[in-house]
Amino acid sequence: MPALTPDTIRTLTDTLADLTDYLRETPDPAEALALVEPLLDEYTGLPVQFADTMRALARAVQENPDTPRTAQGDRLITELRTAAWELADQHTLHYVVDDLRDLYGGARPSEPGSCRCR
Repeated sequence: MPALTPDTIRTLTDTLADLTDYLRETPDPAEALALVEPLLDEYTGLPVQFADTMRALARAVQENPDTPRTAQGDRLITELRTAAWELADQHTLHYVVDDLRDLYGGARPSEPGSCRCR
């Protein structure tokens, strides 16, 4: 795995911001759904991935020998784990994408890569 840096993570968040800006320009629904669909995949989408990230962070902090063993530290780790559960609950958003696609008659972009995104 390549080394992760704050800059590689910023690239991810910049891409997400670009997608948000693009969606604000009211693109064709089929194009919009095609772009958002991977983000809301039932197994690998953002809610699931981000929940896993929060759980892994909680575990990394908790298992680090330099982490102070205090009530505040325990509370913060618990907050990360609670947030992870709440994020994971959002995995059902993929059903919304399915229902929206059905609303538009199974609309999909005409060809792979045909989205006129920036």
